[in-house]
This record gives sequence, C-alpha cells and structure tokens, in this order.
Amino acid sequence: MTGVVVITFQGADREPTGLTVNSFTSVSLTPALVLFCVHRDSRALTAVEEAGAFAVNILAADQKKLCRAFAARDTARFAGLAHRSGATGTPLIADSLGYLDCRVHAIVPGGDHAIVLGEVVDLGLLREEPPLAFFRSAHPRLEVRA
Repeated sequence: MTGVVVITFQGADREPTGLTVNSFTSVSLTPALVLFCVHRDSRALTAVEEAGAFAVNILAADQKKLCRAFAARDTARFAGLAHRSGATGTPLIADSLGYLDCRVHAIVPGGDHAIVLGEVVDLGLLREEPPLAFFRSAHPRLEVRA
C-alpha cells in the first residue's frame, strides 16, 4: 500500500501541470530531501528539469477523481482547479492535504525511469483528513482502530 501524491510544476509553456505518482518518499532530514520517479521518456521529466522546481501535493481520501485526472494523458488538469504559486513558483493544489515545495537537487537514472531528488524549501498542512491510499489498483479506505 502506498500514499498518492500529485507532482506539480510549470510546464514548458509556463502553464501549471502535473502528474499522479505513488513512487514518492522521504530521503533525508538534513538537508530535507524527497524523491519521486518518472519514466525517462516523460514530457514531465523535461518540464521539471527546465523549471528546476516541483511541488508534492498530498491527496486526501476524497480526491480520487483528482488523482485519476492527473494520471490520465492529455487532460486539461488545471482547468477550474483552485491553486496558488508556492515559494519556488510551482503550482500548489489549494485543496490538498498538504504540500512540499521543492527545488530540484539532482536527477539520476534509474533503469527506464529517472529518480528526481528535491530539496524541500517550504511545506504546509492544509487540512486534517485521511490520506488517499493506493493498493491493488484501488483506493482503499484507511481507518484507525483503537
């Protein structure tokens, strides 16, 4: 089981864009580094390299539709989606659980993917809700039992 995030960045046309990933993890506390993986032939990789920054938007359990929209190709993903610019200029999804705004620290090859390391320059918690999870091609509900 993994959490689901949307990586957002300024596209080549300076329009906000993004993609859904479940290959996100923390790497280091000092400095604060995180990573995500993206296919080496993805247009998103080129755009992140050119922008030099990206944001990690942590999705809430009620954001399955948003998750699917950013997972699809050729979708007007930000049409009507409330967002604002982060410290690095990256678009931050207004209704996400939280965000990490990152500068690209390094991009290294990882087989047919690239591993994008980012240094966290800003972060925020926007609401207190259960996160969106992904397991066996579905989004199970996470419950805490006492």
